[in-house]
Amino acid sequence: MFKGIAEEVKDKNPAIVFPEGTDERILKATVRLQAEGILKPILIGNKKEIFSKAASLNLEADTLTVIDPETYEFDELVEAFVKRRKGKATKEEAEKILKTPNYFGTMLVYVGKALGLVSGAAHSTGDTVRPALQIIKTKEGVKKTSGVFVMVKGDQRYIFGDCAINISPDSNDLAEIAVEAAKTAKVFGIDPKIAMLSFSTKGSAVSPETEKVIAATKIVQEKAPHLTVDGEFQFDAAFVPSVAMKKAPDSPLKGEANTFIFPSLESGNIGYKIAQRLGEFEAIGPILQGLNQPVNDLSRGCNEEDVYKLALITAMQGVTE
Repeated sequence: MFKGIAEEVKDKNPAIVFPEGTDERILKATVRLQAEGILKPILIGNKKEIFSKAASLNLEADTLTVIDPETYEFDELVEAFVKRRKGKATKEEAEKILKTPNYFGTMLVYVGKALGLVSGAAHSTGDTVRPALQIIKTKEGVKKTSGVFVMVKGDQRYIFGDCAINISPDSNDLAEIAVEAAKTAKVFGIDPKIAMLSFSTKGSAVSPETEKVIAATKIVQEKAPHLTVDGEFQFDAAFVPSVAMKKAPDSPLKGEANTFIFPSLESGNIGYKIAQRLGEFEAIGPILQGLNQPVNDLSRGCNEEDVYKLALITAMQGVTE
């Protein structure tokens, strides 16, 4: 999967921003990405500190592009930020806000100096997502961004969402997450077969929670009739053909779902971590959906390989949009 992404991205050689320039995992991954000629990393931070840290790790980082917000002549960024915030920030406030690495990096993406941004190794999801929502914003027709993971194990690839952003999505939110997840799946060569998950399969239980998922499924079917989607489904009925034959024999999924929409953030977050830790799947993400330009959030427990792969995904999102 990632070899193919690297080859496709390499032709474009896009610039990707990394606001956490002194983080060891970021440094190792970006040096590797630069050396392989796949993309152009832009690290944010104090140049002396970044190059000193790289030297202590025996990394050849001299060719990396490093931008320090404290010394950057960013009148263009300040003006663009004030205009984008539409009166919610003065020039003086903008100058202070843009000294923050995530805001600074997001503005570089917004004004076209980079294709996308990867953060979160040392920052919370909120610190990464907030600047993106305020500056880059969601695409027309998309009300909320959402976070999905690509779950990878050998040749197996699945999409899990929302596992990162929306705590208690309603039916419309779930439908939107499903439609955007289908787009994400296609970017990575997955033909989406979407299961709207619940603790019930086709009316085996009735509650407000199951009714929410049923309503969401109908919304997806109405808004995107070209998609293969069904619900409400327990996971086994969506994933195991023999169980599907017993519980939902008429479903178009037939136990072959590969894109799973969880009914809440807690279930999605728990679900992907179980697959990661017990099922030994690699969890790549969260990949943020619905934004005008790609911004993605690392887990603070990430490693160098996670940074490398999420950077590839971010670049892929940018070159295919």
